[in-house]
Amino acid sequence: MTVPPPPRPARRRPLRLLLDGALTVAADRAGAPGGLRYTERQLYYELCRVLQPLHSGPRRIPYTLAPPVRYARFAEAVAVRRAELPGLLPPPAPVREAPREPRAGAESDLYDYGLPRLLVCQSREITGMLIANDLHLEAACPVVAAADLPLDPRLVAALERAGGAVVHVLHDASPAGLACFERVRDEVRGAGGPGHAVRVRSMGLVPRHATTLHLTAGRGPQPYRGPLPAGLRPEERAWLGSGRTIELAAVGPARLLHTVIRQVRGGATGPRRAPIHHRVRTARSAGFLTWPTA
Repeated sequence: MTVPPPPRPARRRPLRLLLDGALTVAADRAGAPGGLRYTERQLYYELCRVLQPLHSGPRRIPYTLAPPVRYARFAEAVAVRRAELPGLLPPPAPVREAPREPRAGAESDLYDYGLPRLLVCQSREITGMLIANDLHLEAACPVVAAADLPLDPRLVAALERAGGAVVHVLHDASPAGLACFERVRDEVRGAGGPGHAVRVRSMGLVPRHATTLHLTAGRGPQPYRGPLPAGLRPEERAWLGSGRTIELAAVGPARLLHTVIRQVRGGATGPRRAPIHHRVRTARSAGFLTWPTA
């Protein structure tokens, strides 16, 4: 009687090997420089850039890219290797209705000061990513998610008290993103008192930005036939009307952080500083507030 040989271990499929290798490269790029934190969707779009490096084409030629791999396949690979990706942020907590009254012992006197700027993000994931990378400290600007609207009346009063305060809205290049900006603008205007001077500015993506950066675009199940802002160019209206959308997560984490900080702080230019989270870690390792030794 012939004993059959033991079964050979199943070989990993070439596509899985390619995906695993590309995921390692994408995680390194998403966390650069200095160990940035990133969301799962940001990692997905970084993986798309690794597998399809057509984003580096000349900017004078506008175009967007189709995703080279389905998100479901990417999510399966990430689920297996999540513990190996220290920069990957966990999913955000579910939305809960915030209490309208301050808790006992809360520092309510903080609202007595003027607040010159506020950043509202359409995506809760991007909100958590910006805070995890200390953007609120670097830009001296609170960061909230659009899902947390309406704004606390004390926060609106602090904006009015500053004089010339600006609320920046960070949104996707999509009809929903443009509607988010309009909703925040109406919310701030409605919550302000008579003669208030709080400005609301869009800091989100529009199709012309997305096509210049050659970002990876998605497409809805059907064309969009709803209203669009009048300020869009005809080609942008056609682009959005075709059902295409681009998420903020499609922008690289480092580029997104640098752009938001520069815009929130008024477009100031000059030598780029190391991210604040990197400087804080360096100070801790050097002995923060300790006397230097020879």
